[in-house]
Amino acid sequence: MTPSDSELLEAMETEGFVFLPNFLNGEALTELTAHVDRFIRDVVPTLRPEQVFYEDKSNPETLKQIQHMNTHDLWFHDLFTNSRFQELAEVLLKGPVVPKNMQYFNKPPGVGQPTPPHQDGYYFMLNPCEAITMWFALDVVDEENGCVRYVPGSHRHGMREHSRTQTLGFSQGITDYPTDQDRKGEVTCPAQPGDLLVHDALTIHRADANRSCTRSRRALGFIYYSERAREDREAHTRYQRRLAEDLKSQGKI
Repeated sequence: MTPSDSELLEAMETEGFVFLPNFLNGEALTELTAHVDRFIRDVVPTLRPEQVFYEDKSNPETLKQIQHMNTHDLWFHDLFTNSRFQELAEVLLKGPVVPKNMQYFNKPPGVGQPTPPHQDGYYFMLNPCEAITMWFALDVVDEENGCVRYVPGSHRHGMREHSRTQTLGFSQGITDYPTDQDRKGEVTCPAQPGDLLVHDALTIHRADANRSCTRSRRALGFIYYSERAREDREAHTRYQRRLAEDLKSQGKI
């Protein structure tokens, strides 16, 4: 049964995330997956290095992350701004939204690294911090290949202190994770292709490495800001510039 808007809002306000199994299926899921394959084949080779991350940039099979798919392809722009995804964002953020970034994520088999515990709002630099991230599974995702793990209710306790990590694509992580409360509360969220997870920008989450030798862990990410939120653009630009410089110096991009 599909939850009502009020049930979704209650879950988001209480837990800080919602799980929507089978959000897309059948032909819609098949079409989306085909367009992801097309984008990787035809569009990725045309993108700037800072928009595409690899675990090993000499090996295309280790593709890890793609930024701003919606700005490089009309099909994904339409999916991002004129679909059930944006409609759901407007429900959960209680009003008009700003579609900010559509991303591709993967943890390639055998080399996919852990995602450090973090809060997306730390990267977003918003006031007020009103935003959500959607995580849409393209593969079977479980504890072996790195399913998402949440700390329910953590969005109600504000922003935790973050510091620099060495994880490509996730440069900031929570410094004191896990506390006893984090450890006791953390839940795993395995998913099937077509399932959707949505979390508040302040909800703490992480994922383990892909320990499988054969299975990928592909997903799409959709980031929406509330129209009420205001971005510190100067601070965000400085952060992105420093990050790109660091990645280049490390030979990552």
